[in-house]
Amino acid sequence: MFKSNGSYDQAEGLRRMTRAKTTQVLAITSGKGGVGKTSVSVNLGVAISRCGKSVMIMDADLGLANVDILLGLQPRFNLSHVIEQKCKIRDVIVQGPAGIRIVPGSSGIMKMASLGPVQQAALINAFNDVGGDLDVLLVDTSAGISESVFAFVRACQEVVVVVCDEPASITDSYALIKVLSRDYEISRFHILPNMVPSVQKGRELFTKLTRVTDRYLDVVLDFMGVIPEDHYVRKAIQEQQSVVERFPGSRSAMAFRRLAKETDCWQQTNRPNGHFQFFLDRLIRTDADNGGLNE
Repeated sequence: MFKSNGSYDQAEGLRRMTRAKTTQVLAITSGKGGVGKTSVSVNLGVAISRCGKSVMIMDADLGLANVDILLGLQPRFNLSHVIEQKCKIRDVIVQGPAGIRIVPGSSGIMKMASLGPVQQAALINAFNDVGGDLDVLLVDTSAGISESVFAFVRACQEVVVVVCDEPASITDSYALIKVLSRDYEISRFHILPNMVPSVQKGRELFTKLTRVTDRYLDVVLDFMGVIPEDHYVRKAIQEQQSVVERFPGSRSAMAFRRLAKETDCWQQTNRPNGHFQFFLDRLIRTDADNGGLNE
């Protein structure tokens, strides 16, 4: 797999991952922290898994990874060990609630855009063994605008932007969408208002955002639905469980189940970039486009 110069035969690696099954790849991102992005990733993943899908969550917040903390997991290894080729992906993946699989991230590891060819090889080779049986891959990015966020979001099939009804959240969401649209030619975004008192308030928040994007950007925003403000979410977080599992009758749990059905409809579009190998290929291209593969 490695050529004589130490680089990785990326095309061959991607060909090995070709399977009959198509994997839906969703980025869960936000313009700012504190809007509940990781909680959305975890609970949406659990809800989708409860629909009979094979789900994996990749904690791509390379600076402040916390999917494992949110669920009370204690992984021995994380994504940094895979990149450094200290272990294989099967050693990193941990089981979460409802059968979801989690690839834990780490605090303070290098950004994806700075990975060199050998490190790319480790990551790609690691995922060769898990891509074939996945129905859905959720990529929980870091918040804000960074090369890491752009690399992962650009690689995904669908982009979900989590926003709450705060001026800073709306402003930063607009900034994120603007950069992704202008510099990376992403033109469609699913907007998910989180922690809102009602669907009406969520729609009003969505309207605030579209009023600006319609005027200045050439993008399409999709109103994905809302996650209502719900004290059961905080209770579940305190108990390090998903609200979908811990409080299945809560307003938020029911909302996540509706969203799971909604995202399943997206898959029916059969967009050509929905395959798992496309996700990895786009990570490779993002790195190359950023100018130099430093080991």
